[in-house]
Amino acid sequence: MALAAALILLVFGLLPIANWIPGGHDAPLYHSWLDGWLSGGAIVVGIAIVATIVVRRRPDLWPEGAWGRLAARWERGGVRADLGIAAAVLVLCAIVSRLIFSGRPLLIDEIIQVFQARIFASGHLWAPAAAHTEFTSSMHLLDWNGKVYGQFPAGGPAMLMLGTLVGAEWLVGPFFAALGAFLFARLMRRIETHTGTAFAACLLFAFAPFTIFLGGSMMNHVPETTWLIAAALALAIACGDDRAHPRAALACGFALGMAAAIRPLDAVVFALPTAAWLCWRVIEQRGDRAQITALLLSGVGIAIPIAALLYVNSQQTGSALRFGYIEMWGKTHELGFHAAPWGPAHTPARGIELVNLYLLRLQSYFLETPAPSLLFATAALALIPRITGFDRWMLVASGGLLVAYFGYWHDGFYLGPRFMLPLAPWLAIWTARLPAVLRERKWSPSVIRGVVAGGVLSLAMALVFSVPLRATQYRNGMLSMRFDVDGLAAASGVTNAVVLVRESWGAQMVARLWGLGVTRTDAEHIYRSTDACRLDSALTATERTGDGVAGLTRRLEPFRDDSAHLVAIKGLPDTTVRFLPGSTLNAGCVHRLVEDRAGFTVYPPMLLVHGHGNVYLRDLHALDTLALAQYPGRPVWLLTEDPTVGGGLRFSRVSADSMMRDWHGE
Repeated sequence: MALAAALILLVFGLLPIANWIPGGHDAPLYHSWLDGWLSGGAIVVGIAIVATIVVRRRPDLWPEGAWGRLAARWERGGVRADLGIAAAVLVLCAIVSRLIFSGRPLLIDEIIQVFQARIFASGHLWAPAAAHTEFTSSMHLLDWNGKVYGQFPAGGPAMLMLGTLVGAEWLVGPFFAALGAFLFARLMRRIETHTGTAFAACLLFAFAPFTIFLGGSMMNHVPETTWLIAAALALAIACGDDRAHPRAALACGFALGMAAAIRPLDAVVFALPTAAWLCWRVIEQRGDRAQITALLLSGVGIAIPIAALLYVNSQQTGSALRFGYIEMWGKTHELGFHAAPWGPAHTPARGIELVNLYLLRLQSYFLETPAPSLLFATAALALIPRITGFDRWMLVASGGLLVAYFGYWHDGFYLGPRFMLPLAPWLAIWTARLPAVLRERKWSPSVIRGVVAGGVLSLAMALVFSVPLRATQYRNGMLSMRFDVDGLAAASGVTNAVVLVRESWGAQMVARLWGLGVTRTDAEHIYRSTDACRLDSALTATERTGDGVAGLTRRLEPFRDDSAHLVAIKGLPDTTVRFLPGSTLNAGCVHRLVEDRAGFTVYPPMLLVHGHGNVYLRDLHALDTLALAQYPGRPVWLLTEDPTVGGGLRFSRVSADSMMRDWHGE
């Protein structure tokens, strides 16, 4: 089993399989990664060899047992030492959250989950929908049937709600990262026989750049992974000896249920081998009612959070078993090989490409080392002479996670291969085990010292070179999501106003499609397969006649075969709008392109802005009359982004009368 895992990491984690499959996903940076690994690895190996030669002549430079003594101090420190590690993680992730990510949700997933957390904090499961939702709609936000709520399972927003209640949503990720580090340290004390290995694994997982950067975000992968670690700790207690431990089994089930309320797919993957192990103990110890009780209590534990999740589903979508993302995107969002909500259909070939990409990216993002980050774990898996029962559970669950995402259509890339965060604790264990495995295999002490020296040097180089570069990359990314809109509004004297947020022409058309009742999936397809001018004209005509989706479909029918010929015009600020070659742009289209060049921003962050009595609505030009009629007498401002580099947002006072004259002219 361990050797099979090593082969998977070796093949899928080092070879550019995605580049060998025609079409689909690929790894365009593979050659630069490979060059970096070869040059970085050569430096590490060279210095490690020199260090080994020097230490052989000067053994006093490598004090025998120094790491063992340090690990023994950690072991004697008990809970207080583990809390110390957790406190350090909390501080680091909090610094990342504030200084790197500006203490704000940046990805649309984070924004919508914070939005939902605030709905929960208000004492409701959903908010009432506006009369004209196109002005406040967003990707991943359901706003029909009179309800507004996020598409994500309730558990993630529920975790963020803890931060909402204390006014510090940015601290939720650091808190759960720290809690995960503490629970992992407690787990290591139970399952790892070598104290030095246990301590090294704790440090590797707790302070891995992958863990710290995601821990500073508001993504739901962090609390989910923490609950999975809690389940693993409870399972280790429940199955640590021949006795039954009903309370530990109950805790294990509850932790898995909490993980399922956040990310159901991942929780199922870890729950299956857990249930199998607990069932095996019942079979193995026939007649022991305590083992049966433990098994049943694990089911009770998992049922408690699941029941809450299903209740929220029933109140939001009308069906306990239908999640928000299925309500929004339909069956295309589900696991399996079929049409995707957007883009090409998901096939087994694309699944292989994604697994390959996830493991290739982990080689860089997990530890940020110059040599591939998974090499130590791969070698330990290949060389370990025997594995424990917990190792089997770990390997089955990890393999199950890869199989699950082989069957899932979306490429989960943000701050690294985020879908793979649940693998980080177990990769840390196998990475830390390599020196002990080599000793057990009777390798030369000099070789082992060289391996350890190479590993320490790689981590040091990551800390000095790679991590600061990655932090700078993250700090300079997604700038349009970071603006302090409330602060700028106060400085500009914008109070109790209607603020029209100018998005790109393409984003406006997508929102108008939603407003007509086009599903999110169909809107994506229509936008990507229709000439922008023709789509804009069809939308305008449909909005005037009021004949809805049927009328829009009829108007677009003559252009159904255009999609294969569409091209983007180079130099446009919005690269998503496409046109039919040779077509003539009418005056309205030219006007929209001129507006795009004058600057636009994104609307979703405004969902979280409510200061100074302002109402933020998407600017939809002539349709704005519908929005302004709801707020009579309020001043009207336009919010755009300066197109120059680093220009920032800007408020401009506008006259409703002059806007109406312009719309009438159009």
